[in-house]
Amino acid sequence: MASDPLSPEETRRYARHLTLKGMGGTGQQALKRAKVLVVGAGGLGSPVVAYLAGAGVGTLGVIDHDAVSLTNLHRQIIHTEIGTNKARSAGQFAHALNPHVSVMVHEERLAAGNVAALLSVCDLVLDGTDNLVTRRLVADTAESLGLPLVSGAVSMFDGQVTVFAPGGPRFSDLYPADADDADLPSCEATGILGPLTGVIGTLMAMEAIKLLTGIGTPLIGRVLTYDGKDGRFSEFSY
Repeated sequence: MASDPLSPEETRRYARHLTLKGMGGTGQQALKRAKVLVVGAGGLGSPVVAYLAGAGVGTLGVIDHDAVSLTNLHRQIIHTEIGTNKARSAGQFAHALNPHVSVMVHEERLAAGNVAALLSVCDLVLDGTDNLVTRRLVADTAESLGLPLVSGAVSMFDGQVTVFAPGGPRFSDLYPADADDADLPSCEATGILGPLTGVIGTLMAMEAIKLLTGIGTPLIGRVLTYDGKDGRFSEFSY
C-alpha cells in the first residue's frame, strides 16, 4: 500500500511513535490511512475517541444518538456540556485534540437501516454500547463485511475486552443467542465506578492500534477481564 506522508507538524506531534520500535513511520502512516468507526460515545467511547484521535487515526467516525447528561460526567471524560449530542461532543473533542484527524459525526441511533452503510466504509469498528441488541447488530454486520471488531463491556467494578476478527471465533460463541439484556445488570440500577471505563476503553484503543498497525498479538478468541476491586487482570479463551 502506498505511503501517506506525514507533514512536518505531524512528524513532531507523533515523535514518540516514530521512535518506537515496531511502530515507526510505517505504523504511523497506517494509522493515518485508517478509517475507524466508534459505536457509542459514552463511558467506553470517550477514552477510545481520545486515544485514537491522539494517536493520529486518519478518519474517525463516531455514532451516538444520545445527549450528555449530568450523570454521565463522572466517567464520560470527553464531554462537558449537558444536553449536547454525544457524537457531536466527541467530534468537537477529537478535533480540538488533533486537527489532523478527519472526524465524521453521526448524530443518530445505529440500527438495521444504517449499520451496513456506516460500517462498509471502515477498516475497523469499536463497540462500547451497553445493550446486546446493538452489539449483536454491529458484530453480525462487521462479520458479514469482513471487518475486525473491538468489543468492550463494563459493569460496576469489572470490565472486559475482546476482538472479533474474520476467521476467528464469532460473537455468538461468546454471547449465546438466548442471552438477553433483561438478564444483565444495568448501569442505572447497579452503578459503575468511573475509572473502570477508562481502563477498558483504553485497552480497546490499544487493540485497535495493534490491529491497524500489525503490532503484537490482538485479543482474537481471548477475553481480557479486569477486576477493579482486587486490581487483577485475567484471561480466558473461547
